Amino acid sequence: MQEKSLFRKKSIADVMAQARNGQLEGETHSLTKALTVRDLTAFGVAAIVGAGIFSTIGQAAADGGPAVSLLFIFTGLACAFSALCYAEFASIAPVSGSAYTYSYIAFGELIAWIIGWDLLLEYGIGNVVVAMSWSDYFTGFFNEIGISHGVHIPAYLTTDYRSAYQGFHQVKDSLQHGVSMLKLPAPLQNSYAAWNDAPRLAGLPFIANLPAIAITIFITWLVYIGIKDSKNANNVMVVIKLAVILLVIAVGAFYINTDNWTPFMPNKLAGVMKGAAAVFFAYIGFDAISTTAEECKDPKRDLPKGIIYSLVICTILYVAVSFVLTGMTSYKNLGVGDPLAEIFKLNHIKWMHFVVSVSAIIAMSSVLLVFQVGQPRIFMAMSRDGLLPQKFATLHPKFRTPSFSTIITGLIVIVPTFFMKEDELTNLTSIGTLFAFLLVCGGILVIKKQPADGEKRFKVPYVSGRYIVPALFLVTVGIIAGFFPKVLPDFFQFKDPSEDSIMLIFIILSLLLTIVTMIKKLSLIPVLGLISCGYIMTGLGATNWIRFILWMVVGLGVYFLYGRKKSKLNEVR
Repeated sequence: MQEKSLFRKKSIADVMAQARNGQLEGETHSLTKALTVRDLTAFGVAAIVGAGIFSTIGQAAADGGPAVSLLFIFTGLACAFSALCYAEFASIAPVSGSAYTYSYIAFGELIAWIIGWDLLLEYGIGNVVVAMSWSDYFTGFFNEIGISHGVHIPAYLTTDYRSAYQGFHQVKDSLQHGVSMLKLPAPLQNSYAAWNDAPRLAGLPFIANLPAIAITIFITWLVYIGIKDSKNANNVMVVIKLAVILLVIAVGAFYINTDNWTPFMPNKLAGVMKGAAAVFFAYIGFDAISTTAEECKDPKRDLPKGIIYSLVICTILYVAVSFVLTGMTSYKNLGVGDPLAEIFKLNHIKWMHFVVSVSAIIAMSSVLLVFQVGQPRIFMAMSRDGLLPQKFATLHPKFRTPSFSTIITGLIVIVPTFFMKEDELTNLTSIGTLFAFLLVCGGILVIKKQPADGEKRFKVPYVSGRYIVPALFLVTVGIIAGFFPKVLPDFFQFKDPSEDSIMLIFIILSLLLTIVTMIKKLSLIPVLGLISCGYIMTGLGATNWIRFILWMVVGLGVYFLYGRKKSKLNEVR
């Protein structure tokens, strides 16, 4: 008979057998087992330390002031709860599917498809943001070096079509109202120049973010030719950028003025939480480690260690850098795209400005590399299950990598660079990743009900949340009620009333989860992961929720038109 349920599940034994043997015709080559704990930790650090610490941290600090360090700690804890859940799943099901496979085991096929489609936002769309950030740093560095020789990259080769079009008309409108070009923000001037100076093809301007496209092609090629080459290149880049960040902390410490830390929270809690999406974006990537499970020498032992080690290292670095940033200059000066370079420029330390600019290019290259490694392996896992065409699971006979999926992943990053804006993609990537974290945390609560396989594996430490979670909920409510109207506006301070509704929904769901935790004695760590990630999601804005829901609707359409019928679990048994 055929299994018709939308929530048909795969057992851990089936998942492991499928990974060992390959269920698709033509999948005759196995992935190369080459990764150790050191390599996995380096992959995690490579994914986490990138655009966040070199770019988005600046605006977060400008909004939240020195208190942004608290946001890094809170977000680090939220990620830690999720990381522990990822570590347990990685230990019991060390295969390439990451959260997709974990959801298949815990919740069934429909939820697995939803999370697999959702992971496109984290790895594929997230890499568009990284590629654009890399382009910004590279263009600035190249133009700064080349300006003395009369060489620079034209604006129409460093931006997207839509930004150029909108910027041109916005500047044109400003000029008509008597505003001087010199008084306009540099990004607007750049967009105007891009549209105005671009060569025309059949009457249309030729505009493309050439550096972003070039680095994506190079990284995709590196991932295509093998995991060994990828890990060696990644390890070198990680060593360089860690050395530079430690140098930033060491040198910057001598230029800290403690007066800059006052006021500590200038824009209150609302200002700090305004940077939640940017700070969370800085942490995205540690889960990409789990996609390399089939290329680990000892995945059950090494995957949990790599996930946890990388998160701890990066949280410490982030908090230290945030204190240096806000100590070296006023938080008001940090709302720029290259904050680490800016603080040394403001303090007239030219050699460090140069070092930071170069290291940022290297850092974001490594982030791009790790995400380009992760996405093809998600495609491969979905293809093995029949939810995507068989071609996505094809392994290259020589390089033993998911070759077709790797090429498709490269195209997924390249195409949006022609028309998508960076700021629109950052929040969308964050909401997609947080959704994956929620399902992994929830999955641990479900998977506990399954029989153990008797093998030694990592487990999330069990602490009953029966009394702790209600206590935390009551304390939070008490703080809000006790300081109304002083504190409450910090939680409900949005431009759009619909965002108040999102927060209200979160509070109601948190209350329901608290009640269930009391009744079922749920494990504390996964529950705290659900609540903390859910809270961060409330700050991502109604517009991003709408985009996320539309993305999910499209994904469901693909599933019902193709995946459900082609699923391996839909075959006659």
